[in-house]
Amino acid sequence: MSIDPVRYSVSGNIAEIMLDRGPVNALSMDLIDALLAALSKARDDEAVRVVIIGSAHKVFCAGLDLDIIRGKPGIETKKFLERLYFALNDTQYRMGKPTIAAVDGAVRAGGMTIAISCDMIIAGEGCTFGYPEIDVGLIPAIHFVQLPRLVGKHQAFGPLFLGEPFDAATAFRMGLLSEVVPKGTALERAREIADKLAAKSPIIMKIGRDAFMRAVDADFRRSVENAAESFALVATTEDCQEGLNAFVEKRTPSYRGR
Repeated sequence: MSIDPVRYSVSGNIAEIMLDRGPVNALSMDLIDALLAALSKARDDEAVRVVIIGSAHKVFCAGLDLDIIRGKPGIETKKFLERLYFALNDTQYRMGKPTIAAVDGAVRAGGMTIAISCDMIIAGEGCTFGYPEIDVGLIPAIHFVQLPRLVGKHQAFGPLFLGEPFDAATAFRMGLLSEVVPKGTALERAREIADKLAAKSPIIMKIGRDAFMRAVDADFRRSVENAAESFALVATTEDCQEGLNAFVEKRTPSYRGR
């Protein structure tokens, strides 16, 4: 594991941000802050015209580091959500240049949040996706906002409440992905697309993307704030803490309904 939880590099007009908190890029406050800093750096660099977010490991992102919420008061959970939900959304909203998620391997929970925050998602055929929060006593709150807008109510409900993983072909059929490419080639394909986008006029791309973001926002921020409140409330329940402890201890949870 590297000291810096992300790798940042620029080649030509393309910035690449690689999540690097091995082995599964579990989301910590340090990782989110490093991702936000890298996105801001790319946004402020006039030479950068396109941003790619990928992974330095076989897994794109397995979701939250459970230590963030296990045994913690709701206020601490809320601080993390403000970074993952609000700050990530605000940073992406005001990027002024396209962002592409290049995913191979597993994408779960908070990893879905990062991928979906981008303008495009390029996925390898070996990818699996999922919202396993319900099985550890949590709810995928932000995805109650995001997923139905992307794929519709009836396509969204099953993945969110069953917690079962689904493959890239299913994700593409749902409308969640931009493209599915051969396993291990997502980053290569993202670079090809980035080259084409970088060849466009940067000022036209900025004006156009800003207009696009306004068109699809649809009061997203307020909905995300409500989702964060729900997540923080769930995190303080006895059943949530039981679910988290059971997962860590590799046993079946004993829920009490409170």
